[in-house]
Amino acid sequence: MRLLSAILLTCTFAVAAQPVLAGTPDAIVAAAQERTQADVRYDGRYISLKYPGGDVPADIGVCTDVIIRTYRAALGFDFQKAVHEDMRANFSAYPKNWGHKRPDKNIDHRRVPNLEAYLKRQGAALTITQKAEDYLPGDIVSWRLIGNVPHIGIVSNKKSQAGTPLIIHNIGGGPIEDDLLFHAKINGHFRFLPKR
Repeated sequence: MRLLSAILLTCTFAVAAQPVLAGTPDAIVAAAQERTQADVRYDGRYISLKYPGGDVPADIGVCTDVIIRTYRAALGFDFQKAVHEDMRANFSAYPKNWGHKRPDKNIDHRRVPNLEAYLKRQGAALTITQKAEDYLPGDIVSWRLIGNVPHIGIVSNKKSQAGTPLIIHNIGGGPIEDDLLFHAKINGHFRFLPKR
């Protein structure tokens, strides 16, 4: 009996521990889920960053930092560099919400409207629907919360009891995975796998 239990337990772990292929939506989800284990205090203040590859201290962050850190971990992709370079070449294509006259490598990639503009410019925008099946693991979704506050997160491979994909995001208490998708006004839906 003990041998049978050991075999069954081994088989269970073998099935559960499927490898995540690098550079895939599964890798994005795994890296985002890893973010939920980090102890992060919500803090969006302006901080001077190194460039490229700059990041705010590991114990602070906002919703955009979940995206930035996830893509660096999963794909080695640097949103700071990508957004900054695209804004330098195409500044007029980006929102002017902050009154800046030129790009700022310290903060531009940490602003939801700038990430939305960048992703649209990369051809990553998808149709916004109210159908759960249209939102695949690894997709990026942005919203406008109460008061028109921009927010952004990553679609999980887990679902709510109702079958709605969960979202990995930081809405104020650190990175979490919960049922946000259709509980706020969706402003953008993106599927982004950068070219290598």
